[in-house]
Amino acid sequence: MIRFRLDLRDLASTSFAFSPLQETVLSLRLWGGHAERLPHLRGLREAMRPAFGQLDVDLLTSLVARRRYWVPDFLTPRPPSPAPDLHAELAALRATDPARVTQELEQTFRPLGEPVPPRLAAGLADPGLLLSEIADALQSYWHACLLPHWPRLRSVLETDLAHRARTLAERGAGDLFSDISPRLTWVEGVLSLERTGSRTTSVTDIPIVGRRLLLTPSCFVDGVSTMLGPDAPPHIIYTARGLATLAEKPPSLASRSLDRLLGRPRARLLALLTEPASTTELAHRLQVTPPAISQHLSVLAAAHLVNRVRDGRHVLYRQSPLGAALHRAQEEIQPAPEFAQRPELEP
Repeated sequence: MIRFRLDLRDLASTSFAFSPLQETVLSLRLWGGHAERLPHLRGLREAMRPAFGQLDVDLLTSLVARRRYWVPDFLTPRPPSPAPDLHAELAALRATDPARVTQELEQTFRPLGEPVPPRLAAGLADPGLLLSEIADALQSYWHACLLPHWPRLRSVLETDLAHRARTLAERGAGDLFSDISPRLTWVEGVLSLERTGSRTTSVTDIPIVGRRLLLTPSCFVDGVSTMLGPDAPPHIIYTARGLATLAEKPPSLASRSLDRLLGRPRARLLALLTEPASTTELAHRLQVTPPAISQHLSVLAAAHLVNRVRDGRHVLYRQSPLGAALHRAQEEIQPAPEFAQRPELEP
């Protein structure tokens, strides 16, 4: 177990952010066995595969431990802002003390009984040069593989942050942490993270003492984790909400009838509401204004296709039984054949 000790000032300064560099590094897990634990990302992995094959695959895949999918701490520096630019994060990575590279590579692989991968071990003769090669490889990987899909990934992360802020404001720290993961518990100034694996019985106490605890959602983890080094800045990475949306496919021919019936924006909203969501969260996902979302939701609610549920001061929407049945039916039916339009039938 890892115990983070926070006084009231530490709790007040606890913050959330997301990190393009963190997502770039953690997405490398998709190219190993960890992909089986992320079924919602199968489509994304297949879409990235052709571009990934053109990169320095040997170097990129060597950055992830095979047994537990750990990555060296220096690859995921603390984000300098709540929503940083990748290039600013890469600049921070390039400025890493080369001595850390050697130390943290050992710290990543040795406890798992793995040698440092040959590609990385060969570079340790000049860790500064190795660091530069790693940063260049990550930058190429981001542009070739992640950037085309970043708008969807970013939407999930931004929606998660909006939800966490609302939970903390309305229900307090206890509910905030337990909502992130059942492995997180908050009792009398101590945030405990239950370990998994071979070190579950050991206890590590980490005092925050003004260092500011940071929590970052990720689309590429299936639980909650922290930095490998106990002296590293306090940082918890957890699974973002709403990952199922990343598995959504473009509308099929079968769904076009629902688009015609409801209009494309309302049909899209209905499809998203398999899980409760607020107007703000939906606006983030669809990149439109909250008033526009509210207008469409009012129409769907009047048609009894969505239900409203109050959550504190906010209203959440979800498919009603009728809306769910309509959405499910559209997923199951076969598309009707497309016939050439006859002039006499045109309006």
